[in-house]
Amino acid sequence: QVQLVESGGGLVAAGGSLRLSCAASGRTFSAYTMGWFRQAPGKEREFVARIGRSGGSTYYADSVKGRFTISRDNAKNTVYLQMNSLKPEDTAVYHCAAARSIAAVGVVYDYDYWGQGTQVTVSS
Repeated sequence: QVQLVESGGGLVAAGGSLRLSCAASGRTFSAYTMGWFRQAPGKEREFVARIGRSGGSTYYADSVKGRFTISRDNAKNTVYLQMNSLKPEDTAVYHCAAARSIAAVGVVYDYDYWGQGTQVTVSS
């Protein structure tokens, strides 16, 4: 069982930056592929970024490529999402997720555990 708690969301002006964190419980954090997803009101949850167990194999949605960076610190059981050059369309609740499968990338159902999410609002 893995429990995930996100933090770092907030209100920021367009062009600004935020850094999200996701703290995981348990001793086996390094055994999980980690991902970030987001969900805007009235829309389906969508993939943002993913990182492999050792910190390599990162993948990004085209909409955030070049602006967002996913990273992880296995010693701290934490995964991060650095978000730069934020746009109003980035406004959403951001969730982190953990997958037992090393093959998990952008499919919601590939992930086994989810956090409650943190709100990110980008004003124009």
